Amino acid sequence: MFKKEEDLFEKDNFDSMGLSDNKRRRWRIIQFYCIGWTLAFVFLSIVRGIGTEELGKLKFDFVSSLYIAFTIGPLMGLVSGAAQILTEERIYKRISIRKLLLIRFLFTILFTLALVVFAYGAYQLYFGTSLDIFSFAMDKGSGAIYFYVFSVDLMLSVLRQVNLMLGEGNLYKLFLGKFYTPNEEKRVFMFLDLQSSTELAERLGHIKYSMLVQDCFNDLGTAIPDKAQIYQYVGDEAVLTWEFNEGIKDQNCLKAFYSFKKLIAEKEQFYLNNYGCVPFFKAGVHNGIVTVTEVGKYKKEIAYHGDTINTAARIQGKCNELGSELLLSESLKEELNSTEYHFQTMGDIPLKGKKGKVAIYAVKTMEKQPHAIA
Repeated sequence: MFKKEEDLFEKDNFDSMGLSDNKRRRWRIIQFYCIGWTLAFVFLSIVRGIGTEELGKLKFDFVSSLYIAFTIGPLMGLVSGAAQILTEERIYKRISIRKLLLIRFLFTILFTLALVVFAYGAYQLYFGTSLDIFSFAMDKGSGAIYFYVFSVDLMLSVLRQVNLMLGEGNLYKLFLGKFYTPNEEKRVFMFLDLQSSTELAERLGHIKYSMLVQDCFNDLGTAIPDKAQIYQYVGDEAVLTWEFNEGIKDQNCLKAFYSFKKLIAEKEQFYLNNYGCVPFFKAGVHNGIVTVTEVGKYKKEIAYHGDTINTAARIQGKCNELGSELLLSESLKEELNSTEYHFQTMGDIPLKGKKGKVAIYAVKTMEKQPHAIA
């Protein structure tokens, strides 16, 4: 109960600040690095300040080390977080690996210089010293500290990548053992499929086609609402999921599709210039109870199981047959109270693997949507 109230408070807080989904994502990255670096420097303070003796001219006891840790930790977190945001949004996948490594090397140098400046400023602020900044940076024993800082920087970068691979927020839950035993959850699932994929792969070739899929799914990550989780990428198909209340709130599960479609339309010239086409996606959406659990011994994954997922996939498979870009089940339609979308009944449709027929609706917006050319 307290966790739910905390999440609601956090969201209300963000909304009152007028932060968009993308800004909330950036804020979480900044928080992660600020907390990570502060804890790292606190750990260093414990190691240096309890039962050890400094080799250099500057003597740090435990309390003085904590002052500096809580001062430079958030500052270094801001630097690391900003660099991570820049890398994810502006640099990654846009330059060659050699240039990426060069940029990473230059960042390490600048990061070290920033660390020296922040640490020197903090020490001067709290204790004062007759040492100049160069002597401070080269004080005896500083090499071990720099090695520690580089190791922490690498560890935080790895944790960030693991978090992205598992889905944001799931790494923390995995550590807490939330998925160790199967649990039931009510969720909304969307299967999003690239149309004419076979034709595109033959025309573009496998490498160029893979680059197209990369760009599409990078745009998907930018376009979807903050509370949506990309569960899986399966070839040219993406599976999105929401906690049930988040999925139906403000029709988020439908807005995600049209936000993605709008972004693709806005980047029409980019796709035409690079691939000679504008990608076009169709989707199927369904809600219900699923089981979530941790699977795998040597390669762990958070997996959802249940008929809900299969039904969502089968609904998506009917898009071409029923001539609609977005289909949803009647059970989900009944949960949505919207004046933004029009729901057209497609009747009770037999779905592969299901004994009974499923009532399906096509979704259309009240406003005219930009049309992407397949």
